[in-house]
Amino acid sequence: MVAPMNSEKLNRLLAAAKDFDASDLHLIAGVPPAYRVNGEIVLADADALTETEVSAMADALLNEQQRKKFDQEWELCISLLHSVAGRVRATFYRRNSHPEMSFRFCGERIATREELGLPDKIDELARKPNGLVLITGPTGAGKTTTLNYLVDLINCERRCKVVTIEDPIEFVHPNKRAIVVQQEVLTDVRSFNRALVHVLRQDPDVIVVGEIRDYEAISTALTAAETGHLVLATMHSPNVSHALERIIGVFEGSAQRQIILQLANALQGIMAQDLLPAADRSRRVLAYELLVANGAVRNLIRENQLHQLENTLQMGRKDGMMLMDNCLYDLYCQCQISYDTAVSRARHPDRIIRQTA
Repeated sequence: MVAPMNSEKLNRLLAAAKDFDASDLHLIAGVPPAYRVNGEIVLADADALTETEVSAMADALLNEQQRKKFDQEWELCISLLHSVAGRVRATFYRRNSHPEMSFRFCGERIATREELGLPDKIDELARKPNGLVLITGPTGAGKTTTLNYLVDLINCERRCKVVTIEDPIEFVHPNKRAIVVQQEVLTDVRSFNRALVHVLRQDPDVIVVGEIRDYEAISTALTAAETGHLVLATMHSPNVSHALERIIGVFEGSAQRQIILQLANALQGIMAQDLLPAADRSRRVLAYELLVANGAVRNLIRENQLHQLENTLQMGRKDGMMLMDNCLYDLYCQCQISYDTAVSRARHPDRIIRQTA
């Protein structure tokens, strides 16, 4: 359910975000309203917000059920619809026993692959008939944007049924060639895990999971991927190897061996991504690491030799694979990011230093 906007001051702040082309708005007691523009926080030229002002704006946004949940759990994430700013994801949290808020602006259209800076290979992964495709990276790295791009690509190309499980829904997909059913946690479904189990009974071709976090979600997603569904999901992990280690590490003993075999069979690819400041600081640039599950990769997973994946990524450029350090070096050579950014974000800075010496 999308909450209405009914706070005059908040309306003005969200409308101002549109003018700033901000990705986020932060309302924190003791400081002026703060906008994130091109990855950096910019304070509005205004008075500092008081606890009373922030509390009143938070209260005006929540219905009785949401207010009760926030009082119980001290954190909440909902969707809002604003007449100027469009769809907004609002996150509520507490500090010094008072509510504060951050807002993420979801945009009004799906950007093209070229605009997002995504590799050609990502389209091939979305066109797979089944298997698991993971998008990983830190918070704010554009994972949801990439996921929505993949859903839109499938929606434009395939006559199929896509079911998404999101927390919350950030972009509404109209039906094009596909039927897209979007379900929101705590509005349409009680949890990711319960929804994942039930979604298999809804005759989907493609299942999109906002985030897989624990063994139950991972196990169900892999089973779905093995049984003829294409599963697209996000995870919080900084690189490809860490994503695989995290999935496998959730399980123990014989269950771990089973999940390794399932993963080796079902995985189609993993993209780890991050957003970096452009060299001219005017925007943010996508840096990524891409693993494509070919025979060599599946064998490494099966043998649990994940430490060798870096070599495979290094040697697999002809298959569309990319190591993060190589991507950073390419972006630097294209003058898209600065030398300092490339070195500071590299896993092995000495490689970039040597190449540019």
